[in-house]
Amino acid sequence: MSTDRAGLPAFETLRVETGEDRVVVTLDRPEARNAISALMIRELHTVCELLEREPRMLLLTGAGGAFAGGADIAELLERGRDQALQGVNSRLFERVRRLPMPTLAAVDGWALGGGAELSYACDLRIAGPKAVFGNPEPGLGILAAAGACWRLPELVGESVAKQVLLAGRTLDAASALGCGLVMDVVAAEELLPAAHAVLDRMAKSSPTALRLTKLVVDSPGAHPVADDLAQAVLFEGQDKRDRMTGFLDRKRERDTGSGHKSGSKRTEVQA
Repeated sequence: MSTDRAGLPAFETLRVETGEDRVVVTLDRPEARNAISALMIRELHTVCELLEREPRMLLLTGAGGAFAGGADIAELLERGRDQALQGVNSRLFERVRRLPMPTLAAVDGWALGGGAELSYACDLRIAGPKAVFGNPEPGLGILAAAGACWRLPELVGESVAKQVLLAGRTLDAASALGCGLVMDVVAAEELLPAAHAVLDRMAKSSPTALRLTKLVVDSPGAHPVADDLAQAVLFEGQDKRDRMTGFLDRKRERDTGSGHKSGSKRTEVQA
């Protein structure tokens, strides 16, 4: 991973590493359990601007044994109706959700309130053994208004979502894995290597196919037209021709090497 910052400004609440196919962002306010402050929101918008301009995968994690312990309560206390209507957090999280390439949250420790909602906005989540997801906002006299009320039911189902949002249930790593919120639970020291392994696996795929797949998956109600249009773009691309030709060439070599006559057996993959 390169430390080239791609012309990014100096950050106060983030550590950012850029690579050819990914950007790694570490929420870096460990003294406040990486609470999401207004400054962090602004700095994350800057990262989003980079990823919209130069699409790459995003790996999001937290420093100091926590992902993000929520929004900055001192700042929330001072916010009123006008700030709520501006959707300070929700606008950012929706921007994260709409980034062109896949996003992955590597979560260990607390992911509460706005921190949990930020992880929900990512395409994928992987957890360490001490990960805890929760939305305790009603206990503070507010609601989880930055996406949890509609994203969480989509991710884990209405029943589990209501247990979290209404009954104050927290989901530890095992529970998050059991309900499908995270894709895997790994040892803390293996969390970032495992997250990079997921990105490495995706990096082997066609970047255009990844972008269009994400776009289609995130377009409810547009099917099957969206599927057909995206597939039409991919079918005309040289990348598809190169990958499929390579697949057939490798298969022909395997068949020839194992004593089968070349072309004696066809493998069809239907989309």
